[in-house]
Amino acid sequence: MTNAFVINGGKPLKGEITPQGAKNEALQVISAVLLTDQKVTISNIPDIKDVNKLIELLGDMGVVVEKTGADTYTFIAKDIDQDFFQSETFKSKGGGLRGSIMIVGPLLARFGKASIPKPGGDKIGRRRLDTHFLGFEKLGAQFNYNPADGFFNVDASNLKGTYILLDEASVTGTANIVMAAVLAKGVTTIYNAACEPYLQQLCKMMNRMGAKISGIGSNLLTIEGVGYLGGTEHRLLPDMIEIGSFIGLAAMTGSEITIKDVKYPELGMIPDVFKRLGIKLELRGDDIYIPAQDHYEIETFIDGSIMTVADAPWPGFTPDLISIVLVVAIQAKGSVLIHQKMFESRLFFVDKLLDMGAQIILCDPHRATVIGLDKQVQLRGISMTSPDIRAGVALLIAALSAQGQSTIYNIEQIERGYQHIDDRLKALGADITRI
Repeated sequence: MTNAFVINGGKPLKGEITPQGAKNEALQVISAVLLTDQKVTISNIPDIKDVNKLIELLGDMGVVVEKTGADTYTFIAKDIDQDFFQSETFKSKGGGLRGSIMIVGPLLARFGKASIPKPGGDKIGRRRLDTHFLGFEKLGAQFNYNPADGFFNVDASNLKGTYILLDEASVTGTANIVMAAVLAKGVTTIYNAACEPYLQQLCKMMNRMGAKISGIGSNLLTIEGVGYLGGTEHRLLPDMIEIGSFIGLAAMTGSEITIKDVKYPELGMIPDVFKRLGIKLELRGDDIYIPAQDHYEIETFIDGSIMTVADAPWPGFTPDLISIVLVVAIQAKGSVLIHQKMFESRLFFVDKLLDMGAQIILCDPHRATVIGLDKQVQLRGISMTSPDIRAGVALLIAALSAQGQSTIYNIEQIERGYQHIDDRLKALGADITRI
């Protein structure tokens, strides 16, 4: 029996909400505990499926995991069971978890070998892993894919620093290669490296453990290999995708909401993109305050042409918020072209929004034009299914703003990335029930 949310929408919400720890950062820094035999403490870990599965996987490998607080864990990766990586358990657990690829870099660095089952995860087009493997190969790893058992086996008994130009600025690819390079012999240079805040956090954490990484925050990273890394303590950033989602939720439902502890300097251009849609927000301390707004009007470009919102690698606008911007634009005054460059098929949830009464022209798999309703017409509640984790929350926001009742099926997709989302929205006054 699948779970679903039933939502009675059309009511303004009110109150304070605190974003969870960043999911994407969690998957990287939790994998990095494998680089040392010393204790690593990580706090602000979100309680969501993808992260819990990774923690469980580390436990199965022999990492001593202890939960010391509501969002805090300690990890000691002293005795790792090398045979575990050929087991059926690893195949079923690792294969169902997109983030499991992130353990390969640290395992190569520390033990000189690793195996990985073919990964699963979101349906948002082809998410290639070539970047990871090409990087490992440049460092001197050899890998073979065994079609019979579906495993990639990687041998890296002699990793050496080198110059690497990445074919794409993949966040997980960069993270994985950096983790492999910190213990390699010599100097590694990574050009066209991703520079997302998550990756900066990972590099800063490894430097505290004794790594020598410079160029953090730029797209040119230099890593001097060291012989050993020690333990450290690390706190995750708040999840910027949640923060963006809550800004959109406030505007769409005409609600007065305060988003707490947002680490504003790390949000890049996210607040500015929402401001371009006409959403008022102000920074109070480290909180974002959004007043209740009856109307928000999309800016045009200086020459009067239609506003375009496109995603790009950091410090550009994150692709994970494109679905949210698209939904929020439905009730804006004016029009906007949404251009999703980085993944194909992320816009295919638009049909559900059309059923609700939105005015959207899907130009092609990457572009959609939204003609804002200016809250003259309310969306109507419908039954729908969430195709991927970000579209799921976009549909949730649409449902909360719609007149009448909506049902969203396949909410497992939402819960892979958002912890206790129904309870947290109820605290703001949302009428949402899990069935």
